[in-house]
Amino acid sequence: MAVVLPNAALTVFVLPHPWERDAHGVPVPPDPNQRPAPRGTWPGAVLEQPDGSWSMRLDPRAWPVEPGDTVTDTAGRSWTLTSARNHAVPGCSAADYVQATATLNPPEVP
Repeated sequence: MAVVLPNAALTVFVLPHPWERDAHGVPVPPDPNQRPAPRGTWPGAVLEQPDGSWSMRLDPRAWPVEPGDTVTDTAGRSWTLTSARNHAVPGCSAADYVQATATLNPPEVP
């Protein structure tokens, strides 16, 4: 297992979860044009993968995050999370992190 060092200051924007439901019980996502308040900005890592997806390591204070939440960096890039998993290292909280995959907004075109 390789150690991934922080290479960016990442700001996390978390949508309300779970989404409200309509009269038929179907989840209704929030307005995509209205960004929620930032949860916080922490050092993290973002790496582009060969398949065009992005791998992220977020500070554990960003947890919980869900697919659909947004992460930005100080360079102006923005990603939408497609998956997230909290990694807690027993006996060593300094090594805890959130592993996530994301897509770049807008996606890069070759």
